[in-house]
Amino acid sequence: MRPLVPCPFQVGIPDRPDDTNPFRPRIGAAFGPSGSDDPTREQTMANTPSAKKAARKIERRTAVNKDRRSRVRTFLRKVEEAILTGDKEAAQQAFKAAEPELMRAASKGVYHKNTASRKISRLSNRVKAVGTAA
Repeated sequence: MRPLVPCPFQVGIPDRPDDTNPFRPRIGAAFGPSGSDDPTREQTMANTPSAKKAARKIERRTAVNKDRRSRVRTFLRKVEEAILTGDKEAAQQAFKAAEPELMRAASKGVYHKNTASRKISRLSNRVKAVGTAA
């Protein structure tokens, strides 16, 4: 005859709350940025002075990289808009402004250099085709 009360050793019945389970995998700062907005991630506290400093540096660099990535996207959007309007002169000027910005982001590590080169190459071909496609 089976027991009427579930045994804590049976599968699927926790013997303690999840937050105290020592076998549950922890997700912390080692697996993502310290300022992550994801509420499902747990944040661990840095224990050593060097880890605290590293966390501060990561936070600052993340903010700088976000700003730089946003700036690049703005320049790329201006090129896209100029291409869509069909104005070749405006597209060329926007492209000339966007190209160094994209390469600067690549040199700072925001984008991989091959990614930046690929984006520039494809944009360049689209800008060249603006006048001829009409």
